[in-house]
Amino acid sequence: MKALIISVDQFEDSELLAPYYRLLEEGIPVDIASIHRGTITGKHGYEVQADKSLAEVNPEGYALLVLPGGKAPAAVRKEPAALEICRSFFAHNKPVAAICHGPQILISAGLLSGRRATCYQSVADEMRGAGALYEDSEVVVDGNLITSRQPSDIPAFMRELMKKLKG
Repeated sequence: MKALIISVDQFEDSELLAPYYRLLEEGIPVDIASIHRGTITGKHGYEVQADKSLAEVNPEGYALLVLPGGKAPAAVRKEPAALEICRSFFAHNKPVAAICHGPQILISAGLLSGRRATCYQSVADEMRGAGALYEDSEVVVDGNLITSRQPSDIPAFMRELMKKLKG
């Protein structure tokens, strides 16, 4: 089992780092993919290494996708490779966990219509406009999709993510 996190500069530090370290703690290898390989920096200055470029990612090699929030999703959602990776995860019914602004990537990929989901408050209208059934809850689980609103929801987000992985 392997996990994939997709992000770029200006990610919300805690929303990338908490899942990253929690998955590693469970013995699950994690790759971080970005537009290019190399260092990406969070809104609060934390740096992580992107092991892969989006173009190098083969979604078949991963069991879980994590989409952190912050300002990064605004750039990620413009990358066709990122949208195709998301579509592949949904097509194969693999878990996708998106928090804060992360669901914007799924909106751009056309994956939220008719799905129950949540997000950061400022994204709620866009989510509804994409046909999602928006819920203002700390975590919403709809089949393979796990969404949360903000950093304070990370405990609930990670609880549901780990439940999904452990079956």
